[in-house]
Amino acid sequence: MSLIKPDDVWLLGGFLVGWAALSIYLEQHYQWAAKVTGAIIALIGALVLANLKVIPTESPVWDGVWSYVVPVAVPLLLFKADVKKIWTMSGRTFIIFNIGALGTILGAFLATLLVGRWVPEVAKVAGMMTGSYIGGGVNFAAMSAAFKASGDVVSATVVADNLNMAIYFFVLLAIPNIMFFKKMYKHPFEDKVKSEGNDSNDKTNAAKYWGSKEISLQDIALAMGSAVVIAAVSTKIAGWISASSAPWIIRMIFGQQYLIITTLTVILVSMFPKFFTNIKGTDELGTFLIYLFFVVIGVPASIQLILTKAPILLVFCAIMVFTNMIVSLVFGKIFNFNLEEILVASNANIGGPTTAAAMAIAKGWDEMVLPAVLVGVWGYVIGNYLGLFVGNILM
Repeated sequence: MSLIKPDDVWLLGGFLVGWAALSIYLEQHYQWAAKVTGAIIALIGALVLANLKVIPTESPVWDGVWSYVVPVAVPLLLFKADVKKIWTMSGRTFIIFNIGALGTILGAFLATLLVGRWVPEVAKVAGMMTGSYIGGGVNFAAMSAAFKASGDVVSATVVADNLNMAIYFFVLLAIPNIMFFKKMYKHPFEDKVKSEGNDSNDKTNAAKYWGSKEISLQDIALAMGSAVVIAAVSTKIAGWISASSAPWIIRMIFGQQYLIITTLTVILVSMFPKFFTNIKGTDELGTFLIYLFFVVIGVPASIQLILTKAPILLVFCAIMVFTNMIVSLVFGKIFNFNLEEILVASNANIGGPTTAAAMAIAKGWDEMVLPAVLVGVWGYVIGNYLGLFVGNILM
């Protein structure tokens, strides 16, 4: 029993949207919140209230986010995924990003081998984290829905994942100042920042990245209309394939809703790039919808189960991230990449375009902001495919 009943749609909807909005506000206005990240604030708030029996752990409102919100968020965040543009404008960062993605896959198998026996639903976790560590939180949302992992495992994994990412991002920010890496790699952008001087202000990285932008009613209409239509058509196609008499491998792969959403969106964006890339506000709308997802995944989490499951999941995620970093640094050295290219690409692997761009902005590497965004969006495209591949291989 909870204070707010499961069928009280308005109160639960108000909490869901209001808490997501407050999490974003805190992240953009307070340094402590920026370090914790808005995603963690959104999740922890829901987790605490659910465990205090203020909100229910099950409700049609939560189900609606899984069924309708996330499928619409994915295409919104892919409207910049013109494959031709990504390949031509991301430069060398595109190459090291894909090398890092292979490191993530290697890390998933290595983590499963080393600690998989103690990880609940390990194949699902490996699939979810492969998607997440190739494209960020958007792919985690898609993969957690595709693999249908239990609520406790998803919530514990998110907590472990975000704690792990917070530590890793701190490491990435520190690496350019460590003498070993200065001697081993070229670092032209860092040298440029130090030679010119870098003004600082009190804005958080999130506030810098999500600055005010012009957006019209038509932009909102085209963004939401296109995303909902793509999600609807993709869901129907996936349902038809899943229920068909096609070979099981076809049903298993192409019967996945999010795989069809990703594929159809990328095809349309690449065919009609001017239409989709000229729609303003798609990143903002999509990211806000993903914040609703972060609130919802905190709801079914039992604190006791998280305390028992999260530590081993933290180790599992750490092995994957460490492998990604080692592969990126080693092959970056072999192929003579700049240190900034390697670090931004690895950040885009683990956290997605938002965190990678925020890092480039925070460090003053202005030339790396666009490549960070482009390769991060490319991670949205390939992460779901590779996440499904790894998860199903380990099943």
